[in-house]
This record gives sequence, structure tokens and C-alpha cells, in this order.
Amino acid sequence: MTSGQPLIQARGLVKRFGDFTAVDGIDVEVRPGEAFGFLGPNGAGKSSTMRMVGCISPPSGGELRILDMDPVADGPAIRARLGVCPQLDNLDPELTVRENLTVYARYFGISRRAARERAAELLDFVQLTERADSKVEPLSGGMKRRLTIARALVNDPEIVLLDEPTTGLDPQARHLVWERLFRLKQQGVTLVLTTHYMDEAEQLCDRLVVMDGGRIVAEGSPRELIEQHSTREVVELRFAAESQDPFAGKLDGLGERVEVLPDRVLLYVPDGDAAVAEVTALGLQPANVLVRRSGLEDVFLHLTGRTLVD
Repeated sequence: MTSGQPLIQARGLVKRFGDFTAVDGIDVEVRPGEAFGFLGPNGAGKSSTMRMVGCISPPSGGELRILDMDPVADGPAIRARLGVCPQLDNLDPELTVRENLTVYARYFGISRRAARERAAELLDFVQLTERADSKVEPLSGGMKRRLTIARALVNDPEIVLLDEPTTGLDPQARHLVWERLFRLKQQGVTLVLTTHYMDEAEQLCDRLVVMDGGRIVAEGSPRELIEQHSTREVVELRFAAESQDPFAGKLDGLGERVEVLPDRVLLYVPDGDAAVAEVTALGLQPANVLVRRSGLEDVFLHLTGRTLVD
């Protein structure tokens, strides 16, 4: 990751839709060469922020500079230097895989020859060379997603915006997309992504902000956020009962905090195995016990009182 003048700077950024405030005065800086994430549930304001950064939706208030330009006055100049991978694939089903890239390249004034060369490079990068002459429709969801990412790279952008890049994909397809995005990051491309998958944020992001209700509730690297807002380990206890609440009260004092979810109780502790021994010593008999490391889901639960998938 490199340092330098931020490529994206937001101060007090606001987006309103009538009486509804989707983004409520956020401050963000994205530096060259980093992978920056917006983590939060649906409705947190992530996509509204991305639309402002992508110069598709004008801010309602605050300041926003992209590549040291004003997105309202300089929208076309900024968009020419961005790559955008939207939440929903909007590929042209009438065109082949290769044509989806070469036709799109022409919008940026890239010559036909250069577009064909660029398409060949990108299809190799996203591992779709063998499907170059296939139509889009029969492609799997993972292939369509990789093609959408390839299309976002046609103009050799300085910043790539990825809105929920792996939503709807199976685990194998998600990991292949992650691997391609990690390669981009290694090449020095600046990535800005939204996600509600904690493992995606932990895998890809150098830094991230946690958003809830249009506001930023925490910021830092995944490791920093976990260290600041959670314990080293979590014990998940599932009791064979309709409600987990009666058991939670009996666990008070065993850890730094106790969270009750509909189907389990979470015990936040420095040492999971030791905590399990204490639970057993109390005479409690959970139907299922899992000891795991803390993750960003635990950070979000602590900060907002709910899980990312609520």
C-alpha cells in the first residue's frame, strides 16, 4: 500500500432522499493503493455513498473530492478514471463475453485494436479466455461477476468501485472473485468496496468503516477493530430451549460481555476453553458449544446491538 494525497476525501458527507437521510455526515479518506471497505447491513448507507463517489448521485451536503476534483462539476472527467462494478450485473446478454469488453471500451475512446488487446488481457486475468465467444446468458453467476469486474477494468482505472462484489455467489465462486481482487490490490489498484460479509471485509480490506443508519460507528483495519471492540475469543452456546434468555443471566461475570441471539448465547472471553470449563462447573449443559476467534461480526454486534444479516 502506498501513501500520498487521498484519492477520495469526504467531510460531513450527506445524502438525503426527501425526508429520509441515507448518509448522515460521514468523513472518509481513501489513500492510493489501498483496499477500503464500507461494512454494514442493507440500508446502512453504503450504496448511497458509493453512488456519490461514482459521480452518479450528487451529494446533498458536505464536501466530496474525488481524484482532487469536484464530482458535481467534474463528473465526466472523474468517471473516465473510475472502474465500477455495480451490485447487480448489467452485462449485455446479446453480446459475447469478449464483445461485452470491446464494446464497453469504445465508450472510453479506446481504439478497436487496443480494445481487443485489452479484452484478451482481462479475460485471461479473470480466467474467462475459454468462454470469450460464448454469449453471456448461459454463464454461471460467478463467471458473470468476473466478467463485470473485467469490464470495470477496461479503461485502466485508478479507482475500482465494487458494490457488494460477491452477493449471491456460492463459496467457491466468492473465493475466486476474492483471489482476483487480491491480485488487483497487489498490482497497486485502489479498491473501494461495500459488503455485508465480515469474512470478505477481513480478507480484502486494509481499512474499513463500519456503517449503521447512515453513520460511521467505527473505523480502522479489521485487526484494529477486533482488538478495540471485542475479545480474543468467543464461546457460542446453544441451549435446547425455546428461549436462550434464562441461560444468559447465569453466565454473567464469566466474560467481558454476554450477547443473546435468538438461537444462541455468545460469551466474549480472553480464553474460550477456560470459559467452557467454567460453564460446565456451573452445571449448565448446552446442546452445542463452539469456541472461535472474534471477527468483524462481533464488532458490529457490539457497536449496534444487532448482527450484520439482520
